[in-house]
Amino acid sequence: MTRRILVLNGPNLNLLGTREPEIYGTTTLADVEALCAAEATRHGLQATCVQTNSEGALVDALHEAAAAGDVVGVVLNAAAYTHTSVALLDAIKATRLPTVEVHISNPHAREAFRHVSYVSPVAEAVIAGAGADGYRYAVDLLARRHGAA
Repeated sequence: MTRRILVLNGPNLNLLGTREPEIYGTTTLADVEALCAAEATRHGLQATCVQTNSEGALVDALHEAAAAGDVVGVVLNAAAYTHTSVALLDAIKATRLPTVEVHISNPHAREAFRHVSYVSPVAEAVIAGAGADGYRYAVDLLARRHGAA
């Protein structure tokens, strides 16, 4: 069984590259997914990437990953749901999947409502403000901590 890292991207991240490039840069979601796949491969793992604008689909993806039994960890950019979703908090707790919270921008340098994260209390680590490289750092962290066969 190939061991995997699940990369979950929430609402509006399908617009990367064109949405507010002064904040999020010009890297596209396809670029992010390729970066994650390359980093996972470097560690002998596979990356499965999911983007959805639906909170419930993010929760479902976590449940499915836990049930599959081959996911060593989750890279999660919950986007706006970071600041609102008790459902994601509960799903991460329930599945017990090691999760790294990622933000392309630094939420603490932005509007006050972005300073609160429902994901952080159950995240193994938080990487914010590193741009798309934050995803690579997250995959590397999960692979090093949990990817050994």
